[in-house]
Amino acid sequence: MSQRLKGKVALITGGAGGCGLAATELFAAEGARVGIVDLPRSEGAAVAKRLNAAGLHVVFIPADVSDANQVKEAVETVEAAFGPITVLMNHAGILSAAPFLETSEEEWERIMAVNVKSMFLVTKAVLPGMIAAGGGSIICTSSISAVVGTPMEVLYCTSKGATHMFARAIAVEFRDRGIRSNAVCPGFIATAHGLNEIETLGRYGVDVTESAIAAAQGRLCKPSEIATVALFLASDDSSFVNGAHLFADNGYTAI
Repeated sequence: MSQRLKGKVALITGGAGGCGLAATELFAAEGARVGIVDLPRSEGAAVAKRLNAAGLHVVFIPADVSDANQVKEAVETVEAAFGPITVLMNHAGILSAAPFLETSEEEWERIMAVNVKSMFLVTKAVLPGMIAAGGGSIICTSSISAVVGTPMEVLYCTSKGATHMFARAIAVEFRDRGIRSNAVCPGFIATAHGLNEIETLGRYGVDVTESAIAAAQGRLCKPSEIATVALFLASDDSSFVNGAHLFADNGYTAI
């Protein structure tokens, strides 16, 4: 590895599985000290143990990122272990797919808490230390669903639209304090959550067959392909990239 993140401290929410795990592994291999913040039932502890055994520097903090007190404690734990956080990847998120008129207020609250409120809580907790350290990079995991409406995913699309603008507005407000904030926007992806999304949409009659996905984006995206985009945004290679929405969708949104 080229050690593109040497000297950086990264916090990755949802970093124990899927694209978050791919980012955890890549960031650590590229020299970052990484704090994984994920649910207690996740594989976070095992991931940290495996990567530390390989000579990397990773700590796992179990937390619900929609809970302010747990977020505060998690950020403080990472800072105590590694120092100020200079890379934040707001990756934690959940899917919701159902006919809009059958969705409940509770489901709305749940997806907004995990996909949107968590970004607010974690970013607000990390920013003071990041600014004091001289700056850093914030990466928010958005989606093609921020700009392309999908039947049965009104709640999810709305949450990703909020993610889109959160990343951009943070960039504008904090640019002059050394903060870059960007969003990475995957298409349909081959993770457990992504495959579950495809299966659920198919049950509701949405055409997400293999041929339909091939027509839209060629094939399913790999988690590693999102991790490499996040690495670019986390590294100094993207030093003049700020407020951007970087689509990793193989042309889905360009058609």
